[in-house]
Amino acid sequence: MQNAAVPELAHTHARPVHWLATAAAMAAVVALAGWLQPDTAKASQGAPGARAAAAPAPDAAAVGYPLECGAVGTEVAARATGDLDGDGSPETVAVVHCRAGMGTPPSGIYVLTRPALKGAPPRLVATLADPREKLSVTGLAVQDGAVTATLLGYSSSSVPRCCPDQEQKAKWRWQGGKFVRSTQSLAPSV
Repeated sequence: MQNAAVPELAHTHARPVHWLATAAAMAAVVALAGWLQPDTAKASQGAPGARAAAAPAPDAAAVGYPLECGAVGTEVAARATGDLDGDGSPETVAVVHCRAGMGTPPSGIYVLTRPALKGAPPRLVATLADPREKLSVTGLAVQDGAVTATLLGYSSSSVPRCCPDQEQKAKWRWQGGKFVRSTQSLAPSV
């Protein structure tokens, strides 16, 4: 005899469709919980006063430069790193020219920063000296947020490319959202 106070309910007998629905609902909850996880903590977990390691400076060899070098390709002749814009992350300054078997190809000076997307190549954000100026660059340095270099040039087209006859000290500093150049001319002979 059946107890009249507790009627038999249809949902008390589990069928395969009930187990399948329950499993699907649980999978959806787990997936949603994984998607809604909070961002990883940004605070340092090290000792008090310890600083987090700074991001590495951009790799000058990982960038395509705006030079037309044909089959010979480009060469990074010099590089220097430092924080140029005060954001706490280092930039890379690279002197780049076309590879040449002889002579002195004109150089460009380029500023690189971290990529916008993780895994992408560094970004070229400024050209400080354009190769079309037909200059050679020596003495590249980054110090106290400024880029300095010695620019070697030619007084006329009759001066051989091996032997620049003009020299100029140049300095670039980030001001007002751009690099501002100051120069100091030196003696006309090198």
